[in-house]
Amino acid sequence: MISRRDFLKLGAAVGGGLFLSSKIGNVRRVLAAPIPGGTLDPLAVPKYVTPMLIPPVMPRAGTVKLKNSKNADYYEISMKQITQQILPAGLPATTVWGYGAVKGMSNGALLIHNAPSLTIEAKAGTPVRVKWINDLKDANGNYLPHLLPVDPTLHWANPGGGVAERDMRPLFATTPGPYTGPVPTVPHVHGAVGVGDESDGYAEAWYLPAANNIPAGYATEGTWYDFFKGKAAASYGAAWGPGYATFQYPNANRASTIWYHDHALGMTRLNVYAGPAGFYIIRGGPAGDAAVLDARTGLPAVLPGPAPKEGDKFPANKIYYEIPIAIQDRAFNADGSLYYPDTREFFDGANALVPGFMPESDLSPIWNPEFFGNMIMVNGNTWPFLNVEQRRYRFRFLNGCQSRFLILDFSQIPGVEIWQIGNEGGFLAAPVNVTAMGNRLLMSLAERADLIVDFTNVPVGNYILTNKGPDEPFGGGEPGIDFAFADADSTGQVMQFRVGPALTVDTSTPPMFLQLPAIVPLPAPAVTRPLALMEEMSMHWDGPAAAMLGTVEADGMPMHRMWMDAVTENPAVGDTEVWEFYNFTADAHPMHVHEVTFEVVNREALVTDPTTGEPVQPVQLSGAPRPPEAWETGLKDTVIAYPGEVTRIKAQFNVPGQYVWHCHIVEHEDNEMMRPFRIGPPQAGQPA
Repeated sequence: MISRRDFLKLGAAVGGGLFLSSKIGNVRRVLAAPIPGGTLDPLAVPKYVTPMLIPPVMPRAGTVKLKNSKNADYYEISMKQITQQILPAGLPATTVWGYGAVKGMSNGALLIHNAPSLTIEAKAGTPVRVKWINDLKDANGNYLPHLLPVDPTLHWANPGGGVAERDMRPLFATTPGPYTGPVPTVPHVHGAVGVGDESDGYAEAWYLPAANNIPAGYATEGTWYDFFKGKAAASYGAAWGPGYATFQYPNANRASTIWYHDHALGMTRLNVYAGPAGFYIIRGGPAGDAAVLDARTGLPAVLPGPAPKEGDKFPANKIYYEIPIAIQDRAFNADGSLYYPDTREFFDGANALVPGFMPESDLSPIWNPEFFGNMIMVNGNTWPFLNVEQRRYRFRFLNGCQSRFLILDFSQIPGVEIWQIGNEGGFLAAPVNVTAMGNRLLMSLAERADLIVDFTNVPVGNYILTNKGPDEPFGGGEPGIDFAFADADSTGQVMQFRVGPALTVDTSTPPMFLQLPAIVPLPAPAVTRPLALMEEMSMHWDGPAAAMLGTVEADGMPMHRMWMDAVTENPAVGDTEVWEFYNFTADAHPMHVHEVTFEVVNREALVTDPTTGEPVQPVQLSGAPRPPEAWETGLKDTVIAYPGEVTRIKAQFNVPGQYVWHCHIVEHEDNEMMRPFRIGPPQAGQPA
């Protein structure tokens, strides 16, 4: 058995171009060293020459009156193909997809598409209704094919299969090429609480653009689209039609940082990589900023601000002290185009050694088990800089990478002080002093961190925010000991802060004195569900064929379940349950449950086989449970499930309907590491 650390040392010694295997337990990882990518060398891309974009606010199209006499904020948002300068000026522009408003309330409304997209600003308890339009068409109204290689051998949307074979894993007699037809999309607001299933972005509720040239026989909507269309009409009177769906969000969350992105079946990794994603910030309510007190006086505290607002000029003519920051990894070709692998050979060389793939093997020819881009992109630009003053800022960070866990390291910034005040579910129970923990912050895929970053005592100058996470699958442990740091010259760098003198007096409350809103604990659980995280190893190749979810049966044995299998997680309406994620793989998985936020209860080690390092079967617990980390207090929607452990969460399921839970490593999610769950009984007329 060879450790990840030894493997990476071996990789450095052997050099690039060779695929090297690391055996952990009896699971073999095959990785490339250094990080491969497109034809654009990351070391040829200048760093810190582009100012960081501060995403403006999405303009509303108006308001609509609801049946209960409340008003909802109304948006009309489309997804378009655009050209954007992601790389520094002087290098080619990049074709991407982005969301943007197509209608505003004023003549000067900011009707632009961008990646990342504009921020939706919502008010707690005030519904938001969005007409989401798939506008992936050219100027003549013909559909645009995907920018990236689509693997048609997965269990995916499969519009070319027609109504009878949509949302299936097709069978092929010979290895097919990538799908090049019209692109299915369905938006998901990640972290939305209490949303109806018709508005959650269910993976089989996708729809194609209303293009002129949809091939005959293609399914234009997913299996669940028509059912949800009828439900939306009955529930809130919204119309759906060719190329669009209208969703409604109750904003039942505590004030929090959530986000939106595409969620089409078997294509999330590709659709999100192409660009369409944006922040969705919920403000106000009993757990909003106004409920934060200054512990010294008992009076309302002052958090750093302002943040961008609807109607602000763009480019901005004001200074913002509250800023959302999305970190993503990408790779590019020399012509500026996005690079994403078009063969499994990228991951482990399987293309050369499994000729034809089908029907000779069980491997999908294009899907890669993980993808690590060799460049870091922040708010839509590679390695930007941000001018800051010697004062406190509020940064809302999002890890929007494909497979990459981040360990943000502020320790190269002398005198900086970091406090975390919130995560996915809003404010924490109490501020967490990140500086006291080495100024490092671990963020898994899709996690958010609401930080107060204090530059008051930082000398004037330029400083780099670095990343100490690995350039490989993350399994826990200490950076530099259990795994190598990200490449210091590329993915180990995130962005630059250019620190200058404060322009005005900072009146914000020092974070150690913030008294955050109380968190109401969830009721006692009625049910505990043991669930399994697994990896299906290929029968024809020394590598994974799929990542999978399942259940742990009463005898302690894991049982895998496919996306197509019947629902096994079926909470009653209003019940509180504990879900236990037993991780039988070598990797940590960021587990996301739709529709709810949850409490992290604890984690507990599993007994492992001393020879293989794998959890023994039937499962056995080892040692005492350990409590959640300080930054996991409060409510979350994504949690890290470490290998060789069981991770327990507690959630209350209040809205009946059909939802999903999945790993947010999007390559895993797209190949069987996603399962449906249902709250309450089956709905009359729902698809089988």
